[in-house]
Parts: sequence; structure tokens; C-alpha cells
Amino acid sequence: MTHTYDDFDGSHRQPSPENNDDLERQLLEGLTLNNSNAQTHQDIYGATSSERDIEVSHEQTDMDVQGALGLFAEASQDMATAGLELSLGRHFACADYCNQVAEKAAQAVSLLRFGHRTMYDHDLRTLGNQVGAPTQVLQAMEDLTPFHPEAFYADTPPEVADEVINAEQANEYMQKARSVLQWARNIVLNT
Repeated sequence: MTHTYDDFDGSHRQPSPENNDDLERQLLEGLTLNNSNAQTHQDIYGATSSERDIEVSHEQTDMDVQGALGLFAEASQDMATAGLELSLGRHFACADYCNQVAEKAAQAVSLLRFGHRTMYDHDLRTLGNQVGAPTQVLQAMEDLTPFHPEAFYADTPPEVADEVINAEQANEYMQKARSVLQWARNIVLNT
């Protein structure tokens, strides 16, 4: 059976030593994005007023595109892990990963917009405000804030953590984390 993979431009290629060399170069040196044909987030998705206010030109900031893509990938991986934790009945672990998804997704936007992570005190809504998240995303981030382990374990012993959150609640937290991830995706992957 021959394996192919999708190249960045959507074409299909078969693995070869040349492709492996190119992949190794990309891993070592990173990727550069060609924005000449890219549409802006605003063109594609119709940015909200808070997103328009936060938009800055590429010349005005030292965007960390590679860092933003990497952190967004971590957030996506955490989203998958949250689903696994839910399926295993570890409801607090699921909620904790959802909290991490929201944080990493927002920090990916921060890296893209400002060139650095935004300082905050584990209040995800505050972080969301600082990076220009729309109201619906801010609400989801606020709902996920209590699941930072330090805050959660301050009032809940670890041995009962999974009993405090039921499967239905954990599933709702996953939906909230997905909404934050989708918002960040529309910004980070369309730059």
C-alpha cells in the first residue's frame, strides 16, 4: 500500500528522501507564510467590532506566526485529550484540559497580534478581553476559568474532583472550549 500526504498547497505527494529533507528543513527552520494570496480574517469571517479594534498591521508588530501556530496546535491537542478524559469518566481532567484549550488558544492569538504572550492571573475572561475576543467567546472563557487546578483544588479535594463535575457538565465545557478554539482558529490559521 502506497502512502501519500497532503502538501501545504493541497497537492498530494508520496514520501521520498527529498520530501523528508524538506520536512527536516521545515522542522529546523520553521515555515514562512506567503500572504500575497491570503484573504484577511475580516474578509472571510466579518470581524466583530472588538476584533476590528484590535487588528494591527503586520508592520506595527513583531508577530510570532510560528509560535502562534505551535501554541494553537497544542490547544488542538488538548481538545482531543479533553475528549479522551471525558470518555474515561475523568470529568475534572476534562474540564481542566478545556481550561487549557481556552488559555492556549487565546495566547496563540496574542502571539500573532502582539508578538508575545499576554500576562494574566488565570482569569480567562481577562485574558480574552486583552486579546480582543468577542462577547460569546469571553463568556465561554469565563465559564472555564474555575477549572484551573489551583483554583479548583482550593475548594475541592482532589479525591472527589471527578464527582463534583458530571459527564453532562464536562460535555458542556468541551463545547465552550471548542468555541474558543474555533474563534482562535479563524484568526491564527487565516493570517
